[in-house]
This record gives sequence, structure tokens and C-alpha cells, in this order.
Amino acid sequence: FMSTLYQLHSTMDNLKRSTHQLALTWNRGDSILLLGTTVAFIDWLKAYLSGNDIEDVAAIYALAEDISQLGDDTATNLNPEAKVDKILSDTEWVQLTQSSQFNKVVTIAL
Repeated sequence: FMSTLYQLHSTMDNLKRSTHQLALTWNRGDSILLLGTTVAFIDWLKAYLSGNDIEDVAAIYALAEDISQLGDDTATNLNPEAKVDKILSDTEWVQLTQSSQFNKVVTIAL
């Protein structure tokens, strides 16, 4: 069983459209990596995922570097550690994209 790693890089304005694009090729067991400020919209993303019938997400990842860019207050209020499956270093990100568990890596940035 091979799965896709979707790298989602979206502003709040485009998040709904990006999630719709993701839904077009989604398969159960795929994973999502939030890039840039997308991690700040994790709650909205989860609502949009269910609204697009995207189910059985294997994992949602975020980058430590992106979380550090949010600012202390935002990061504290957002509590990304509780909302993503794993926070990755840049090295772990590269390893993840090269992992044999994924047959493809798709970046969605609208």
C-alpha cells in the first residue's frame, strides 16, 4: 500500500480552495505536511477536511521552523503540539519526503 504526502502551503484566504484541490486526489491513508503559515490555520483545515469528505488521514505534520515563526503568543494559543501528529526538523522533513511509505509527494500552493 503506497500513499501520498501532501505538502500544503496556503494562506487563510486560499485554504478552502486548497483543501478542495487536495480532496480531488485524496486516498485513505495519505498524510499532510503543513508548510509556512498554514500551521496557524490547523483548526480551519480540520473543518475543511471533514467538509470535503477527506477521511483517514494517516498523519498531519508541521515544521518546527514554521511554528517558531508564528510568535510565542500565537504558538501558545494555537498549541500545535496537540493538533499535529509530529513536529519535524528540516532534516526529518527531507527524510519524510524520501520515505518509502510515500509513492509521491504533492505540493499544493494556491
